[in-house]
Amino acid sequence: MLAYCKTHHGLDFLATCKQFDLDFIGAVKLVNYIRKEFQKGSLVKSISSKAIFDLDEYLQPTLEDDALLFSLDDVLTAPDAGAELGNTDQDSEALRQRLAELETQFADYRTEVAKTLDDRWGVAKDTSFEDGPKNVLSSMEKDSLERYDKGYFESYSYNEIHQVMLQDTIRTDAYRDFIYGNKHLFAGKTVLDVGCGTGILSMFCAKAGAARVIAVDNSAIIEKTRTIIKANGLDKIITCVRGKIEEISLPDGIDKVDVIVSEWMGYCLLFEAMLDSVLVARDKYLKPDGVMVPSHCTLHLGALEDDDFVSENFSFWQDVYGFDMTAMTEKIYDDALVRAPDASAIAGRTKDKRPFQVLDLHRVTKKDLDFKAPFQIVLDKDVDRLDGFCIWFDTVFLSSRDAKISEEMLTGTSASDKKAASGDVFFSTGPFSKHTHWQCGLCVIDRKQKKGSGVGKDALIDGTIQFGKNKEENRALNIEIAWNTASGSEGGQQQWYMR
Repeated sequence: MLAYCKTHHGLDFLATCKQFDLDFIGAVKLVNYIRKEFQKGSLVKSISSKAIFDLDEYLQPTLEDDALLFSLDDVLTAPDAGAELGNTDQDSEALRQRLAELETQFADYRTEVAKTLDDRWGVAKDTSFEDGPKNVLSSMEKDSLERYDKGYFESYSYNEIHQVMLQDTIRTDAYRDFIYGNKHLFAGKTVLDVGCGTGILSMFCAKAGAARVIAVDNSAIIEKTRTIIKANGLDKIITCVRGKIEEISLPDGIDKVDVIVSEWMGYCLLFEAMLDSVLVARDKYLKPDGVMVPSHCTLHLGALEDDDFVSENFSFWQDVYGFDMTAMTEKIYDDALVRAPDASAIAGRTKDKRPFQVLDLHRVTKKDLDFKAPFQIVLDKDVDRLDGFCIWFDTVFLSSRDAKISEEMLTGTSASDKKAASGDVFFSTGPFSKHTHWQCGLCVIDRKQKKGSGVGKDALIDGTIQFGKNKEENRALNIEIAWNTASGSEGGQQQWYMR
């Protein structure tokens, strides 16, 4: 292989090792550098400087099961390599010493790979090259998750996403109304705003009388937030901190707060997994009698019948200007879609309009966020065919950590703009309320795999719904639903991905 590379591509690997006096680890970096450049479409024919490839990142194998890396010690110590690597007057004793050095370096390389991956990607201390590509892949997966996480925070550094959220009056008014309507919870208190964005919630809290507000965000938006807060004369009250809540320390020796406020909710409530960070903040910083804002979230499920939606988004591909494009429907049913269906598209709700999951933000734990819950949907009309399921969430703001959710708020029948006399506030993202930027999550049934039939009014659909984090993208969400009717005319099991 090396001879072919030299003859046909002009790169003499062994001569390059000699030119830069490379030890075993240096040769490994060189191999990975050449392979990485080839993947980019660049053919390495000569190398002008050792600095080009003498980087820790090239300790990570570019190719899975790279045969050259696994046999590199043999290549470097082969008889024909000796002439290339050694001086022409190098005697056999020197060659034996060189062999001993390379054997030692091979062991050193294993150790250095483990250390480098541990430092860079957080691999466990016992990771070693002897474990083979399995651990290398694990390291790469962790690197991928970190890059995915970085992309998540970067997405919040642009104006558009904040404009969308601020202009969602259902969302923003609810926070404002609760904070201003419960000033006794904030007056003279220390507040922590997790994922503060533009600082709107922090400024609400400051205006409500908070003595100190700590606004934390890990995106570049925090720089603009500092300017906004100063422009509004609130910089004596609000302190901005950039970083992950899991990693930062609160300023000025503050170790506990009275209130945690956060707008952490994602599509289908748990997409983006920001609640995990809020729970870290709660467990680390909230006083035992402290208050979470909001206090509860509830998840709801409805049966979807929407022929027009299915036709426009799925059946559409069967005939596009007279051409068959059904190839485009491959995996089209795999993703949960973010849409705002009309109330008329909901053919039924869970029995008594009960949520299939309730999250009490004062008590829920991180492990509770991966769950499987039963449901029973009652159809309120005849349907020719069940097209899928609609998921939405409601958000509740209670003024006491021990207060119970009212029946109206629990079932989502309280008006979004209705405030209780107690100061409690509620809003819904469901199809029966004014649309929000969250919209709803639509899980459309793959009818290529599951042939359904008509179901009558008052029929019951029993099933389970499961939420779980996506292992490849830790802020993405997997949703699995299993369902059946008593008559057996409709039923199945399917998984959808929100990513």
